[in-house]
Amino acid sequence: MQANDSRALEQLAAPDPAKARALGDLWLRHMRAGDFESAWKVSDEVLRLRRGRDCANLPRHLQWVWKGEPLEGKRVLIRCYHGLGDTVQFIRYAPMVKRIAAHVTVWAQPELLPLLQTMRAAFDELLPLHGGAPDCEFEVDVELMELPHLFRSTVAAIPANVPYFHLSRAEVEHDDKLNVGLVWAAGEWDERRSIPFDLVRELGDVGGVRWHILQRGPALADWNGDFGVNSGSDDVLEAARTIAGLDLLISIDSLPPHLGGALGVPTWTLLHSDPDWRWMSGRDDSQWYPTMRLFRQRHPGDWQSVIDAVTAQLKCRLQAGRRLA
Repeated sequence: MQANDSRALEQLAAPDPAKARALGDLWLRHMRAGDFESAWKVSDEVLRLRRGRDCANLPRHLQWVWKGEPLEGKRVLIRCYHGLGDTVQFIRYAPMVKRIAAHVTVWAQPELLPLLQTMRAAFDELLPLHGGAPDCEFEVDVELMELPHLFRSTVAAIPANVPYFHLSRAEVEHDDKLNVGLVWAAGEWDERRSIPFDLVRELGDVGGVRWHILQRGPALADWNGDFGVNSGSDDVLEAARTIAGLDLLISIDSLPPHLGGALGVPTWTLLHSDPDWRWMSGRDDSQWYPTMRLFRQRHPGDWQSVIDAVTAQLKCRLQAGRRLA
């Protein structure tokens, strides 16, 4: 099973759909509890159920690729079929593949290629993802988010050395103010992740902060320029360079916090009450990103308590006169 969610499992068309759903729910419970070892046992069972089944008719992000074959000494193709943030998070496994494979090709979203090229000793070939067949030879292929299962990662042994992108920082003014990036809205596909701008606006009243508005897309229109400067970019590499120069990034669950975490920048990620499995349950830290702190809704839709907590912590850090972490 891929390290994404249980939706792909429900598409198995298994002889026993109820069993498939139960396995998916069990997998999610294990992952959210941080019991990856038990989750991979469920994934092993899913591999067995999938054997001989075709998934080519499914959307790519629901397709399974790896059939359980070993990668040692093989020409390996890593397919990046999920979101940009997913690729940024899980590309950390590419160097592990390279250490055991004869040749590694990464087939990734075109907008990420300049960023991925800043990794060191991570792959042999980097190709732009498109709607057709991959333009390379390979013996074994695997979807990027299947790699945690393949390597049977545990919470204690997640590869979390950051930064794993190596790039030059954008020039940011440094004085007695803290440079803090801000993102408040995700894509329309999951509106629970987005925070109403009226609440986010409260952060602008915190003194001693130079706000860098990194929001992109239609939600940027909510910002009228009354606080902060527009430092965002639709170019992922340029956005990463800006984030790398900040003292802190505050963002909802979207691409930016993955960039901040992968770059080793102090990052505060704001989560709704039922977030993705990768953030686990009941934690205010992330085993994936050592410099990340999580702020969670107490109840569905309760962003006010999240903004209050962020405001209080930001003021506390400013009063202490210490760099944020």
